[in-house]
Amino acid sequence: METIVSNSSPKRYGITEKKKSDIDLLTSQVTDAQAVVQQQLTVVSSLNQKAIKYQGYLLEAENNRDQSLSNKQLADQVVQNALDLSENSNIAFSKMTVANQNTEGVAKEIADLINKLIYSVEIINKLSNLVIRKKALNPLISDDLITKINAAGTDANNAVALTLIALKSIFSAQTLCLESEAITGLEQKQALTLYLALTGKKSPKEQFSLAGNNSILALLEIANTEAKAAYLEANKANDETTRQLNVANANLNKAQVELKSLQAALAAANAAALAS
Repeated sequence: METIVSNSSPKRYGITEKKKSDIDLLTSQVTDAQAVVQQQLTVVSSLNQKAIKYQGYLLEAENNRDQSLSNKQLADQVVQNALDLSENSNIAFSKMTVANQNTEGVAKEIADLINKLIYSVEIINKLSNLVIRKKALNPLISDDLITKINAAGTDANNAVALTLIALKSIFSAQTLCLESEAITGLEQKQALTLYLALTGKKSPKEQFSLAGNNSILALLEIANTEAKAAYLEANKANDETTRQLNVANANLNKAQVELKSLQAALAAANAAALAS
């Protein structure tokens, strides 16, 4: 009997090996894609935590900015009160009482205190800005340190606001004294002195300038400017973190889509291999 040799076995063998090779390749690609997805998940998680922190920094900077602006506006009111007091007391000249002298002393002490508080706010704001910039470069810097520095800045700003209110109350008290005193000439001079001390001017008609000016109004103006700058820095850092997070989410979505595609291809290849 003549033996018939079939040529189908080598061909089928070659097809089977090809499918196995394809499956092995797809399996390897799926494994790599899973690793990429896991890596992107880690990046997104880290950036989410960073975003939460920087949103907190931004909120704190916004509060400090608003408080600094409020302090400046309150100082403007106090300065205007001082100028009004000087102008009103110039109408009637009279003698100065001990009560007015004591009030002036307290006002100067509070003004000196405000100077020191504002200086403290400046130092704390600069330190906070420095630490936040360093934190962006070195994540090992303690978050608790930043929190405490921000809290110290807030407390200092609140202290400035309270002392400004106290100073405003003193001017109100001086106004009441002027209404009851017969001699206001000296009072006018004192009010003018306080006005000049608050503004750093040499006369009421002189243009206000920050150059070489260490007055309360100038310091509050500088503090307000620095608080605005700190807010812009915090907002910039927050925006950058948000941008990084958006990019990371996009990369994660892309990696997940690619993984699903490879998994589908692998499932189809396995199904085809079983069918054959």
